[in-house]
Order: sequence, then C-alpha cells, then structure tokens
Amino acid sequence: MRIAMIGTGYVGLVSGACFADFGHTVVCVDKDAGKIERLNRGEMPIYEPGLDDLVAANVRDGRLSFAVDGAEAIRSADAVFIAVGTPSRRGDGHADLSFVYAVAEEVAELMDGFTVVVTKSTVPVGTGDEIERIIRERRPDAQFAVVSNPEFLREGAAIGDFKRPDRVVVGVENDQARGVMAEIYRPLNLNETPILFTGRRTSELIKYAANAFLALKITFINEMADLCEKVGADVQQVARGIGLDNRIGSKFLHAGPGYGGSCFPKDTLALVRTATDAGSPVRLVETTVAVNDARKKAMAGRVQAALGGELKGKTVALLGLTFKPNTDDMRDAPSLDVAPALLAAGATVQAFDPEGMHEASKLLDGVVFKDGPYEAVDGADVVVILTEWDQFRALDLDRVKRLVKSPVMVDLRNVYKPDDMRARGFRYSSIGRS
Repeated sequence: MRIAMIGTGYVGLVSGACFADFGHTVVCVDKDAGKIERLNRGEMPIYEPGLDDLVAANVRDGRLSFAVDGAEAIRSADAVFIAVGTPSRRGDGHADLSFVYAVAEEVAELMDGFTVVVTKSTVPVGTGDEIERIIRERRPDAQFAVVSNPEFLREGAAIGDFKRPDRVVVGVENDQARGVMAEIYRPLNLNETPILFTGRRTSELIKYAANAFLALKITFINEMADLCEKVGADVQQVARGIGLDNRIGSKFLHAGPGYGGSCFPKDTLALVRTATDAGSPVRLVETTVAVNDARKKAMAGRVQAALGGELKGKTVALLGLTFKPNTDDMRDAPSLDVAPALLAAGATVQAFDPEGMHEASKLLDGVVFKDGPYEAVDGADVVVILTEWDQFRALDLDRVKRLVKSPVMVDLRNVYKPDDMRARGFRYSSIGRS
C-alpha cells in the first residue's frame, strides 16, 4: 500500500517507519524543512530506542522517504494519515485541532481517486465528522472515506508497541475503507493481533477513555502512597497485593511524583472539556486532573522537609528531568514544577538527564546542567531522583556519599530500598514507604 504520513512528530515518525517496515511504501511529510533535512541525513528529531536504525534500514530499502511538499505523496496515496499535534488550546483546555483541519483542507485539494483519510492524531469525538465535512465541501466529487485509527504508543517502547500491539482500533463507516485498513495492518495477522473495527466516534472515544483510565490508575496509587506514609504501610506491597488481582493488573501502579508527558495531561483535560460540553461531566477524570497537578507542585515540599524545612542557600541535585526514562520528552514533566519551586525557595539546582538536557535547557531557567550524575551530586545538600533512568538505579552510593555535602536522598521513584540506604548512612525518604 502507498501511505502518506502527514507529520513527523513522535506518532508520525514512529508509525511511518513501522508501516514501511511492514512492507508498505511510506512518505513522511512535514512543513518543517529543517526537520526534513535532518531526517534525510539520518538524524532523528526525537529520542526513541531503535528508531534511527529502523528509519535507516527502510530508507536504504526504498520504502521510506521524507518530503516537505506532500502533493505527490497525497495524490498517489491509498491512505493519508494525519499525525499532527493536537495540544491543549490555551484558555479552555480543549484540543487544538487547527493543524488537523489544515491538513484536511490540503488533502481535499490534492487527493486523486479513492483515498482513505486516517486520523492518527488524538482527537475528540466528532473530529472525523468535521474532517469529512471539510473535504466534502471542497471536493464534492471526491471519492474518499474518513477513518479513526488512534495510536497507543508508549514513549521509550513505541516500536515494540506498534509491531506487537495489544490491539488495533479502527473506526470506519465504509466497507471499502475497512478493506484498505485491513490490508495496511495485515502483517499483524501473524501475531493474531486483535483488530477492533468500530464506529468512528466510538474509536475516537476509546483513545481518550484509555488514557484517562491509566491516568486515574496512577493517581489512585499516588493517593494510596500518601495514606501509606500516614499509617505505616508500604505502597509497593499494596500495589503488588492489588495488582495480582487480574481484574486490576499491575501496570501503572507505581507511586511517584505524578504523571506527565505528551498524552495524559492534555488528553484527560480534553476529555473533561468534551464531556462538559456534552452535558455528561466525568467527575473522576476531573478529580484526577486536579489531584495530579497538585501532586507535582507538592514535590518540592518533600525536598524541603528532607532538609529540615530550609532550602535557602542549599544545593539540590536533580537526577532525571524527562517525564519518564528512555525519552527526551519534557512535556508536563514533574521537573517543570519541582525545579522552579526549589529555585524560588532560594536553592541552587544542578541537574543531569541522559537524554533530556537539550530540551530541558529551553524550559528551566536558572538550573545548572551537569555532564553526568556524579557531577550533579558533587557538593549537593540533597540528591533527588526524579526520573528512574537505568543508570540511576545502580549508582555508586559510596562515591555519591563522598561527593555530597550531606548524605540525604529524596527518591521520588522508589528506586532504592529504605533499609539498604539507611545501612549505607543515608537519610533517605521515598514515596509511600516508612
């Protein structure tokens, strides 16, 4: 199949490369000429393990290419995937669909013959209807169908998620389009991947409902962690105890400083706004958003408490800045709340992240960025683990103890065991554990 992928952000680039690896011919299109130049040189605009090799192999084999002008790719495509950003709109929290609709207008002018227009971007219920209206208004004669095909990719594991997914969701109202989508995903038949064909609006809601439920699960275990601290229980054992129930499951039950990233914050907020507008408010999701926002802001207080209530004149070492490991994504990362609060309280903040330093430097004024974890902890009054990168799981703790001014660690990801840290002479605090 011939595929035009409009947008080379996280979703578009990973999806395009994986479709090409399935054997399809894919052109990834982006208006950012600098990004396309870098891609043509083999330079990835995002950090995702294995993506550079996957892109290089499919470019070499002639199945994957990149372009600024998508006219030819759209004209010849069997399917045009819309994979542009849908950030939260300033002021009201609704998803900003201006980029999606701009692509729809462009596709309407260029498509030739029956074309399946697929929304890969995360969009609110009814967006497919509006895309169909836009195209029909501009091209009454056009043969096309609009399909919803949401992505369920975890940053840091996106290639595996795409090639070995739990499920593929396709919202389609047209039998011919259903056939095209079935052919695009036919390589997954070998793995017997469930492909769920639904109505288009149902598909759009599935994506938001999934993200909201996972965000709720994270927020639930974080509140249980706070309760554990008050009553002398261990949140990790609580999580294991409930996670072994197969009705609940163990995933997304890791207590921490609150969720961030490109999906959960904006998608939960967009779902709240959509539900309110529809007259069917989602109170659990509203509470999840509020609790998570408050939690991230409260994390600096834990650092302050570990230093006896005083941050002025202290040096704080932050290990990890991205919202999760194995990505350079800083969107809504807890560090964006924690670091400014520490600086405002008079602390010096020195930080290290294996992949997020470049992006973090654009967002965190006043932070001193270091070349490695031991450089970051050198001279610090407290060490804070904010992102659970693998290299922070096996620090040379004796070396850390020699470098710091005082052996205090605030572990916001529960990487280490309290008894072990106390035995090594650290004053150690974590999340939801005595």
